[in-house]
Amino acid sequence: MTLRFSVLASGSSGNAIYVETEKQKLLIDAGLSGKKMDELFQKVNRDPKELDGILVSHEHSDHIKGVGIFARKHKLPIYANEKTWSAMEGQLGTIATEQKFTFATGEVKTFGDLDVESFGVSHDAAEPMFYVFHHADKKLVLATDMGYVSERIKGTIQGADMFIFESNHDLNMLRMGRYPWNVKRRILSDVGHVSNEDAALALSEVIGENTSRIYLAHLSLDNNMKDLARLTVEQVLKEQGMAVGEQFEVYDTDPLKPTALAVV
Repeated sequence: MTLRFSVLASGSSGNAIYVETEKQKLLIDAGLSGKKMDELFQKVNRDPKELDGILVSHEHSDHIKGVGIFARKHKLPIYANEKTWSAMEGQLGTIATEQKFTFATGEVKTFGDLDVESFGVSHDAAEPMFYVFHHADKKLVLATDMGYVSERIKGTIQGADMFIFESNHDLNMLRMGRYPWNVKRRILSDVGHVSNEDAALALSEVIGENTSRIYLAHLSLDNNMKDLARLTVEQVLKEQGMAVGEQFEVYDTDPLKPTALAVV
């Protein structure tokens, strides 16, 4: 009874996560071109034709750029909440009615031997939501695109075996960077993105005794660096009394290449 996943791509240029069990294969978001998505699946030695569906978190292009073409090519069902469907439908092209499914925020949906729990996040989209994957006694959390991590979210994601967690920007890099002020203000707002420091502080409250891996995701290409994100998160977690490198490890993700398939 195994739950596996790969962060196929993660960053401000495009996001896609692959999750599988013995009986189910799901893609969460497809924020890259259809051609690029096929290449990413090749790199993890998986066939997208075997997918059982695409779960969509929200309608921003770095999460849905390839959803329409990928679903049409591989004849895949698409799952999203009603507000996200309304917001993204014009960007997907024609989707057959039999490929459209609703997945409400706060719902638990069962896909074969995999239970998927959706939860709402604070982000400037119609109704953004992310997912907790439950299989056997294992729990995998995917949580990015959050302006802040609410107490409700912390309760939902508490004690996961592994986290794919937003660590979007370094505050100093963002403040000193080339973005116009209105964009900086949006990123820093409660409907923007979580900084390295805030990610670490939130993680310090939800890491449990079974937590073994944390993947830092959705890093800004302009306002962050892998080493900086990882070092910042590890330092803050250590300051909070966490056994970084002993109980659990912190991993990078990449906008262009997938992480190795990991067993939860």
